[in-house]
Amino acid sequence: MNAVWTRIAAGAALAGCALGGWAFQRGRDDAADAGVAAPSPAAEMIVAGLGGFRSIAAEVVWFRADRLQDEGRYAELAQLATWLTFLEPHTPEVWAYAAWNLAYNVSVMMPTHADRWRWVEAGLRLLRDDGLRLNPRDPVIYKELAWTFLLKMGSHLDDASPFYRARWKETVAAAQASGGLADLGMDPARMAAVDAEYGAQDWTAPLASALYWAHQGMAVAKRLQHRVELRQVIYQALMLESRQDPGFAPRALRELRAACEEKPSPMLRQVIENYRAQFGLD
Repeated sequence: MNAVWTRIAAGAALAGCALGGWAFQRGRDDAADAGVAAPSPAAEMIVAGLGGFRSIAAEVVWFRADRLQDEGRYAELAQLATWLTFLEPHTPEVWAYAAWNLAYNVSVMMPTHADRWRWVEAGLRLLRDDGLRLNPRDPVIYKELAWTFLLKMGSHLDDASPFYRARWKETVAAAQASGGLADLGMDPARMAAVDAEYGAQDWTAPLASALYWAHQGMAVAKRLQHRVELRQVIYQALMLESRQDPGFAPRALRELRAACEEKPSPMLRQVIENYRAQFGLD
């Protein structure tokens, strides 16, 4: 066996050991929080010992994750995807991949809206509490977090979205009453900045959080593509808010125009014209 294959075999073996240790801990926790548990201390020691084999172990896990996705085995995939965040903590696409599986693929397999919410919330926590803690200036993670609030909770694409909105309202109201907004990643100064920029928000609503995280992402986004994606969250959230309160319409139009200036699009220009006419805006 040549040196390359020796390294691959060793990496695969170590990855298997680490995953085994984590699976053992996962079995003990028995998904008590309806999320994917963090690796056990023993597994952390094993992964720390991988050294140069760490990237090889990640490739092994990616290969397995691809197979599980092809087979539609999303619950197992969620475990592996979360493990990838441990192996590659500074790769934003890994966090996006893991959170998407929790909030979208696994959640829809659950039998009740309450069970589905627990998995959606697990995806949010993964991005907010771990992804941003390790990557505080990465616009990709801000964008994924904002999109989850916008699409999964703030729109009507999921038939359980009214339930999600009700639970989020309860969560934020409780945090406001107890002074625990920081536990939700919500900073009063940043909330005030969002109010000033986009209009006074109902902070118990998911659309306000979509604006909050997208606004923070814009502050660190350097690449045009990242800014385009984040601004899309902003104008779509404002457009949805304007359905309930037309006072948000001028700000939505402003963001639509800014988006079209950054990346001109005939389709977006048509959206602007239609939206302007709908609300009688100049």
